[in-house]
Amino acid sequence: MKFDYYRYHRCSVRLKEYDYSQPGAYFVTVCTRNRESLFGEISNGSMKLNNFGKIAQECSEDLPNHSLSVRIDTFVVMPNHVHAIVFLANDGGGTACRAPTLEQFGKPIPGSLATIMRSLKAAVSRQINQLLHTPGLPIWQRNYYEHVIRKEESLDDIRQYIIENPLRWTEDEENPTNISLQR
Repeated sequence: MKFDYYRYHRCSVRLKEYDYSQPGAYFVTVCTRNRESLFGEISNGSMKLNNFGKIAQECSEDLPNHSLSVRIDTFVVMPNHVHAIVFLANDGGGTACRAPTLEQFGKPIPGSLATIMRSLKAAVSRQINQLLHTPGLPIWQRNYYEHVIRKEESLDDIRQYIIENPLRWTEDEENPTNISLQR
C-alpha cells in the first residue's frame, strides 16, 4: 500500500510569513477532542458551566498572570469549545518583527500565540485529568483556529459574536445536536 502524504501530513493553517508573537489582537477557537461536550450545557441561551467548564474558564482568566504580554479581552466557554480574543503586547523582549513565527520542532517561542494556546490547553487538561485520575487523556483537538484581527470594526463584530454565541447554540456548527448539519 502506497503512503498517502496528504492524509497524514499536518498542514499549517497559519499565515505564512506572519509573526504570531507580534503585538496585536487574535480571535481564537479551541475545540475539545471529537467535539465532545465536556464543559457544561446551554440552557435558555446561557452557558451553564460544570466543574470542567469552570476549570476552562479559570485557566482562561489566569493566562495574563503567566505572561505580561497577554490580555484576554472577551471570551466564552461553550459546551465543546472556547472562543477568545487574545491581545498580545510588546513586552520589551526584542523586536517582534524579527522573531520566529512558528514553533520549531516543538520548541516553544516565548510570548507567541502558539505558546499561549499550548499553555491554556495544557493547564485545562492537567486539572481535568487530575479530577478524573486519567493522566495524559487528550482533552483537546490538535491545534486551534485563529484569526488575526486587523480592524476595530472587526474587533467589535467578533466581540459581539462571542457574547451572543450561547444564544445561537442551536444553530452553531460546533453543536453536535444541530439537526440542520446532520443531513
